[in-house]
Order: sequence, then C-alpha cells, then structure tokens
Amino acid sequence: MPGYLLTVNSTLLCPHAGKFNIITSNARVKLSGQLAVTQQDTYTITACPFTTPAPASLPHPCITAKWLMVSTRVKIGGKFAVLKDSIALCQAADQAPQGSPNIVPAQMRVKGQ
Repeated sequence: MPGYLLTVNSTLLCPHAGKFNIITSNARVKLSGQLAVTQQDTYTITACPFTTPAPASLPHPCITAKWLMVSTRVKIGGKFAVLKDSIALCQAADQAPQGSPNIVPAQMRVKGQ
C-alpha cells in the first residue's frame, strides 16, 4: 500500500465536508517544509454539518478520526506515518462511525509503504 506521506498541511475532509485540524507531536521530520503526521497525532474535525435523518433531525457531527490502517514500514519518532492511502474512520461524539475521510496530500515527493 504505497502512498504519499501526509503533513499538517494535507487536506482531510470528513464524508460530510467537515475540515480536519491536525496537531502533531512530531517536531523533527518535515516534508516539503511541513511537519509529517503520525497515527497517534490528534485529528479533530470542525464544521461537520451532518444531522440524523428526519423525523428527529438532530445534529450528529464528526468530531474525530481513528486511523485503522497506516504505514507498515515508515515510522516517525517511533510512530507509524499516515499515508494518502491510509484508512481512517470518522467518529461522532458518541463514537458512532460516520465514514472514511477524503484525503488530498500537500506534498507529492515522499512516498512510504
């Protein structure tokens, strides 16, 4: 599963177009001048417009993501790197699964597996 490594400037959107904010613990590894991200970093989602279907129509936005499959060979500070082809699951506050995010890498030079 080779793919481009993600950075803090990569665009990640939940299935409902909510934007990811990435806070990384990595302070050393940069790709195209931006910090690379790992599986254990904090991924919060803002502005997710999802609501439950009628008749209840209650807000049920995505708030975080859990990475299920990441790099198997590349580690950053002892933690596995996140690739464009990595698989994640967006979750609501009650940890209900909301779907997979859409990923657009910010750098197109460094690939990992």
